[in-house]
Amino acid sequence: MLPDPLRLTIALIPLASYGLLIGLVNARRRPFLTTGGADLAALGAALSGLILVGPIELFRPEAASAEFGSYVWLFLLVFYWLCVWLAVLLAKPRLVVYNASIDELRPVLAETARAIDPQARWAGDSLALPTLGIQLHLESFDLMRNVSLVASGGSQNLAGWRRLAGELYQRLQPLRVTPNPRALGILLAALILFVASTAHMLTNPQHVAQAMQEIFTY
Repeated sequence: MLPDPLRLTIALIPLASYGLLIGLVNARRRPFLTTGGADLAALGAALSGLILVGPIELFRPEAASAEFGSYVWLFLLVFYWLCVWLAVLLAKPRLVVYNASIDELRPVLAETARAIDPQARWAGDSLALPTLGIQLHLESFDLMRNVSLVASGGSQNLAGWRRLAGELYQRLQPLRVTPNPRALGILLAALILFVASTAHMLTNPQHVAQAMQEIFTY
């Protein structure tokens, strides 16, 4: 038996939207560069619906619910996003290049490193840019064909990372790659989630009204 349509829609719509975004990025013929913070925030948005109807609703403080009524949901959402923001701030500096393999990215990254730091040096999949105060290593996720540039060690220059991101972005623009063959599957799965959850909600208005009463009435 399917869960009530309102909770199902709240849980799946953000996840489906994230899937559509990832599918579209992987369907491009050029790499897509983003920061680790933006990548983590997007994942936090994708999971927000599941967290809302899962742990947040389950462990919602009864005293706060009685005191603030429906406004307690606003406070809980703010708390959730503060936790996501804290995770972003505490995470190591990172750049993520979607829709590119490590073999496609490495020559561009090597050219970028030489341009911004003549003392740049490689050691396997690790790269040091001493002039910019950066040490990083490459992590490849072959299934989704993306590569992460992850900080190695605790001493990192954030201004150097911003310069590296800007220069790498410019050098990735002319690069053309084959679209990720898994992009179509990701898009189809996201569309199925979106259509199924929306249709289930629209065809069961009575259950939606009952779920709203359960969630917002105390």
